[in-house]
Amino acid sequence: MAYLPIEDHGIIGDLHTAALVGTDGTIDWLCLPRFDAPSVFASILDDAKGGHFRLRPINPVRSQQLYLPDTNVLLTRFLSPEGVAETTDFMPIEPVGKEHHQLVRDIHVIRGRLSIEVDCRPAFDYARQEHEVEFVEDGVVFRAPGMALNLASEVPLKGGPGGSVRARFTLEEGESVSFVLQLLEGDERPRGVLTRAECRNILQQTLDYWRRWTSRCTYHGRWREMVVRSALALKLMVYDPTGALVASPTMGLPETIGGERNWDYR
Repeated sequence: MAYLPIEDHGIIGDLHTAALVGTDGTIDWLCLPRFDAPSVFASILDDAKGGHFRLRPINPVRSQQLYLPDTNVLLTRFLSPEGVAETTDFMPIEPVGKEHHQLVRDIHVIRGRLSIEVDCRPAFDYARQEHEVEFVEDGVVFRAPGMALNLASEVPLKGGPGGSVRARFTLEEGESVSFVLQLLEGDERPRGVLTRAECRNILQQTLDYWRRWTSRCTYHGRWREMVVRSALALKLMVYDPTGALVASPTMGLPETIGGERNWDYR
């Protein structure tokens, strides 16, 4: 997998941590459960062993990203001769003390009939911890020392190399499939798959949260869209329990691969 430029990424988050989503449909950076926690996806650093979560059509020709208006819900649109698909990525904002640190990925075919691939391979603790894959009724659980991640899927998943799970499936025009990655705490049981109604409800709650927040903006000049987008990006870098602002979601990445500086100024 080639390395994408940093500008070819969108960002989603839950005010505790943030994930980078590439225009190729790959989540290649995510630390859980906090910004300063070790990474579980870090293929932006090492595409061989860093860990990733890929969801996309198998043969896209080009793609583009945009945010749903006044929100941090990210949409990636894939175009190919066979049709058009859209992936909606977001992290629900949950009440203090009830955070589940969920990441929702929903893919929907707008036009045509498309073959889709999903490939999820976490690499715990900056790829220093091995993990086991436990297949459960509605997906899988990735278990590493001190952490467990549940990937709920309505698509049957198969084990792959390096502790990954994969699937290929076909969606017709108008069909959708969702995947939910959730951090499991203590003895918490794996979650079931989202129904379409549940997925729409969680999405709407997330949209409502961000739009309530942006509605407090008092600037209504000609640059309002840019001002709001900048504010939304900054808000994603706030650690909500303390109000601390991180330098950047990728504050631990090197300036250049293999270089001496560990400040990603981009």
